[in-house]
Amino acid sequence: MAQESSERPSAFAAPGNFPTSLFASYYNDPTQTTAQVQPIITDPVLNIRYPLDLTDPDTIPDANNEDPHPVPPRASDDKILSQLISQIKAIARPETFNSPFAGNPCAQCQAALIALKAIALVVPDLGHLGTEALCNAFSLSSDCSDVFGPHDMGPLIIQMIANSNTAGYDGQAFCSKYLGMCPPPPTPELNLTGWFKSPKPDPSPSPKAPSGERLKVLHLSDFHIDPRYKTGAEAECSRGFCCRSGQVNEDAPPNTTIYPAPQFGAYLCDTPLALAAASLQAIPVLAGVEKTGFNFTIYTGDLVSHDPSNELSRAYTLYTETLVFDLFKKLLGPFPVYAALGNHDSYNSAQDAPHSLGGELGEQFSWNYDHVAHLWEHYDWLPKSSVDLARAHYGGYMVRRQDGLRVITLNTDFWYKDNIFNMTDPDVSGMLRFLTDELHDAEDAGDRVWILGHVLSGWTGSDALDNPSNLFYQIIDRFSPHVIANIYWGHTHQDHFSIFYANNGSVMNSSTAQTVSWIGPSITPLTNLNSGFRVYEVDSATFDILESYTWISDVSTYPALDKQTPGDNNNHNFNFTGPVYELEYSARELYGKFINGWGEDDPLNATWWHKVTEAMEENPALVDTFNLLQGKLAREFTTNCTSEECVEAKICYMKSGSSPLAHRCIPGFGANV
Repeated sequence: MAQESSERPSAFAAPGNFPTSLFASYYNDPTQTTAQVQPIITDPVLNIRYPLDLTDPDTIPDANNEDPHPVPPRASDDKILSQLISQIKAIARPETFNSPFAGNPCAQCQAALIALKAIALVVPDLGHLGTEALCNAFSLSSDCSDVFGPHDMGPLIIQMIANSNTAGYDGQAFCSKYLGMCPPPPTPELNLTGWFKSPKPDPSPSPKAPSGERLKVLHLSDFHIDPRYKTGAEAECSRGFCCRSGQVNEDAPPNTTIYPAPQFGAYLCDTPLALAAASLQAIPVLAGVEKTGFNFTIYTGDLVSHDPSNELSRAYTLYTETLVFDLFKKLLGPFPVYAALGNHDSYNSAQDAPHSLGGELGEQFSWNYDHVAHLWEHYDWLPKSSVDLARAHYGGYMVRRQDGLRVITLNTDFWYKDNIFNMTDPDVSGMLRFLTDELHDAEDAGDRVWILGHVLSGWTGSDALDNPSNLFYQIIDRFSPHVIANIYWGHTHQDHFSIFYANNGSVMNSSTAQTVSWIGPSITPLTNLNSGFRVYEVDSATFDILESYTWISDVSTYPALDKQTPGDNNNHNFNFTGPVYELEYSARELYGKFINGWGEDDPLNATWWHKVTEAMEENPALVDTFNLLQGKLAREFTTNCTSEECVEAKICYMKSGSSPLAHRCIPGFGANV
């Protein structure tokens, strides 16, 4: 074995010149020392010579656009759907105990929506399978294939998800309002820069002088006519929609009806045709307009019955619209009815899509707007210009009457919580832009305006979404009280009001009260309410309300009407007696005695109603009276409002014209049943 030299050097100084013999050739001079040598390398396996650009320090590439970067092959639609559904299931049922989704339903919901959005964009035709999977994964319904399926809400949810920011505000709002899995997102600050073409006049224009002449105006709401009502069916069913064939009370013996549905209606049922006709026959007589007719009628929405979605259709909606408006024309006289659409006056119920979706999706509900607009034209209630507006603005329109009043109707589905198309944008439909422009025109012309809609913008804040109702409140502030005389809603089936104040309600007193919204009582008794309507006496110049009369019919008396027989009077020409409507109260007579310094011809305006709330604060018994009237004297079902908490809450609701303002009130006392 060779022995290493014991005298090996401890250091070695390499030559300063590059050993040029290492390579056969070079791209540069191998003897220079100012740059690294660039040998020419030939690959003996691939038999190629590598170019200088590969190693030249001055030409280093920014990206490799030549070599392959493999990705998985495109999956089939079925595989995409299957994988995304599996992700939804995994989000709903985390595999690990410390998953970020464990115990966090809001995070689960929004993450699942991200997967659902991928389904909506990639395989929209199969989107209903994704919505059904979402429903099943989170146990949202006992019948997911029906409610979230292809013939109900599935396609509409997919449309919304495809156009929304599911990981952001949209997703949280949807998970909060529609699925109840997230806290509501905060109301964003409104940016009103450029929204109004001019600032609010300061000082406000002088109010119009009263004429001393009074108009009579009928306010109807929430007819909910039920052409499928079955007299004699179970009226106190255990579930579902009562007074229909096949409904039962589960506490009753088999084949036994506990409470047969009376001919004229019941507390857990919608309006049978018999009650519809009876109410419309009674109204002109009680209002004293049999010969003259009302000057006009306002209708604040909801014609269609409360059927489950699987029993509804376009045809049923169109039939109901035709039936009810025909009844109005025949029984209320020749003068116009100004109607707003309600959340039930659509199919699917409560859904209306904005034109901004574009194409067929943006026009998918136009069949309904075209139909009602042409019905209103057919009955000579609207001129052609207003009909065109109704077709373009989701059934909303402006009509200028010959007496100078402008009536503006809105499709309030565009702020209703159950319309999945408007979770975030305060004016996704352009409806509030339309309202603002019409109010500017009215202001320029010196006209006064009534605004009609269905879903109320405030009260408890449980129906209108925060963002659009907040914008609506600012619009009302800008044009009140000199332009807007009154606002009218329906929807709750009950009788109440809300006051709008200046400066977003930062100070609430009789000086800052600007406009009041009147929520009209329903004809339908559903749920546990008496049937009712209201008549206003209105000054013909200011269009302020001078008197408000509310009539009701006691639904508990209806079963006895079915027991009448000709023998009662021993008269073969016996005329059966129908429902009795009677005056429930006059607003001025009931509350006016508590208001000092208010003349009999002074209007029941926002200032007056604020003074009513002051009287209620001094005399809480008035709140309990209001509470009883709210349910139209359905005493059997009315919960008293005598506690300090209830009194405070009710008065707070009365002062809340928007959902954000209502959120400061004590919750849980909005209804009285």
